[in-house]
Amino acid sequence: MIELNQISSHSLSSPPKWMRQVLIAAAAYNLLWGAAVVLFPFALFDAIGMERPLYPGIWQCVGMIVGVYGIGYYAAARNPFVHWPITLVGLLGKIFGPIGFVFAVANGELPWQFGLTILTNDLIWWVPFFMILVHAYNAHHAPPAFQGELPKFDDAIRSGQFTTRRGKTLSELSDEQPTIVIFLRHFGCTFCRETLADIARCYDEIKASNTQVCFVHMSDDERATEVFSEYGLDGAHSISDPRRILYRVFGLRVGGFFELFGPKVFARAVVAFIAGHGVGKLEGDGLQMPGAFLLHHGEIKKEDRHDSAADRVDLAKLGCVCGAPAMG
Repeated sequence: MIELNQISSHSLSSPPKWMRQVLIAAAAYNLLWGAAVVLFPFALFDAIGMERPLYPGIWQCVGMIVGVYGIGYYAAARNPFVHWPITLVGLLGKIFGPIGFVFAVANGELPWQFGLTILTNDLIWWVPFFMILVHAYNAHHAPPAFQGELPKFDDAIRSGQFTTRRGKTLSELSDEQPTIVIFLRHFGCTFCRETLADIARCYDEIKASNTQVCFVHMSDDERATEVFSEYGLDGAHSISDPRRILYRVFGLRVGGFFELFGPKVFARAVVAFIAGHGVGKLEGDGLQMPGAFLLHHGEIKKEDRHDSAADRVDLAKLGCVCGAPAMG
């Protein structure tokens, strides 16, 4: 799992070690698989009881192409951030290959047994290749994460560096009335959009219960104004934190594999997408975990730390059921 102290400055010269290991493993696999097909073109067909091809040279060409990809992956392993196009091309091939296989099976051109190669050639590489591309995007586009000593909690919520579009700090907001501080993932995330839709549905009731909402996001204020307006949240407070300082001060870290790409996240993503929340451009650090806190008089009264990127804000857990006051 990626821990807080592993957040990099997104230097193009310092990709995480695991990326190189994945690409070297992919290179070795492709070279071995390609060589096996070139040297023993009938082995797979014999193993699954399939009729040998009339023109084995065509199948050997496939092996040659796969082997050449291995050379590309080895080159990309030298610096995955710089050579990300090689990983992108590889991932596209590993996506379109299985799609073509399904069509071939549906048309009776190939047996399902032939799909055993899809598992090791394609499917097992989807997630690590995708994660490499997300990291590479962050390295090229996302503002660098703060690398200095983090400010203390009290100093951060009082700092003029973190003010809403109306010039108020979190401390000032929480002195006025109980404030639900919602840390969003990037605006292109389907779960971020779902969160905004959830809050918008009961926003008037939240305000009526003597509670206000403040969103913390990773985009600039102009982009945030556009997004909040789209969801009817023009009046909501928001703070731009592109370097994720407040995220870290509140203890929200970068997500691990299962928190970002696990089965639960995938299933929820399908539901959220079907519900119309969609997916947009990555804006900020795509690995950042979300969360929500009830802040009052400068103190965290309740918290909802998400176990996965797919978790929804639990207003009841924060002591704010729509129509009921947040604080006694």
